[in-house]
Amino acid sequence: MTPLSFSQTVIRNLIFANVGFALIYVVNNFLTYSFGWPGADGFLASFGASPANALAGSEMVFGAIQFLFYIACLLGVVFWNKTTSLAEDAKVLDSITSYLICAAFWTVLLIGLVDMVISFMRVQDFHSALFSESFANTLNQPASRGVIVHVPIIILAFLLAFWKRNVSVIWLALMVVLAEFLIVIARFIFSYEQTFMGDLVRFWYAALFLLASAQTLVEEGHVRVDVLYAGFAEKTKAKINLIGSLFLGLPLCWVIMWRGLSGKNSLINSPMLNFETSMSGYGMYVKYLMAAFLLMFALTMLIQFSSYALSSFDRISRDDNSVSDKKMETV
Repeated sequence: MTPLSFSQTVIRNLIFANVGFALIYVVNNFLTYSFGWPGADGFLASFGASPANALAGSEMVFGAIQFLFYIACLLGVVFWNKTTSLAEDAKVLDSITSYLICAAFWTVLLIGLVDMVISFMRVQDFHSALFSESFANTLNQPASRGVIVHVPIIILAFLLAFWKRNVSVIWLALMVVLAEFLIVIARFIFSYEQTFMGDLVRFWYAALFLLASAQTLVEEGHVRVDVLYAGFAEKTKAKINLIGSLFLGLPLCWVIMWRGLSGKNSLINSPMLNFETSMSGYGMYVKYLMAAFLLMFALTMLIQFSSYALSSFDRISRDDNSVSDKKMETV
């Protein structure tokens, strides 16, 4: 069992801390804007604030918990030594990405089908006959439908992802084709068309476009538009991938998350917190989830760029070690 070198340990700790901070940043954002917690920055700012503006009581406790999340992440990264190579570390990140993508797939698939059925019943006024008047009115409210219907499905999807983790989001492409096919049949044969039918296609297509990016990166299936890269040596390719991941990919993902979650009225937070829906009448109540797709895209791509950086650095390290070994044999 060969221990990691100093440079490998440093890059590993930096990458895992980056991933951990990203996950904690998303969780803390949820706690801050959904439950009113002060945030880690609010906790730190409280020490230099006047007594009138400083946190007190439970707010101080909640802020401390959010701050301690980051401290616990750093300690976990430093003292977690279950892997013996950067390649194994990259596989750990690959598995995290695959799980998140799978959970997102089941979420959009199940919510799409369930919300379509509810929207259909609402258009045909079936829900008034099947449910009580109060519950039917509840299903007509975006926030109520989100909490009562969507949230349990999201929880179920994340649990289901543990059991069926190998499902590919490519199935969404088939679902989009089938949904569009049903629209054509209903429109031109039965002269029937409703807003929710188009909403379902856009919902699944947006998920396919944003979620498949990270999965394609896991499988290295993205098309490279270049005339130089293909002819480079493997070590040179690894250096380019490392530089691109660290200085282009990761900053881009952080900018998306920072801009999208920077405040209550930010690009991602505002639709999600308000359970935003489209203005097209009797459509599906899933527009706020399409804003969440952007967050999931940034998070999964950040994790996968981190995995890419580790595997690239591992390739460079192995090539350097092989060169050193050859020099020693020559001597």
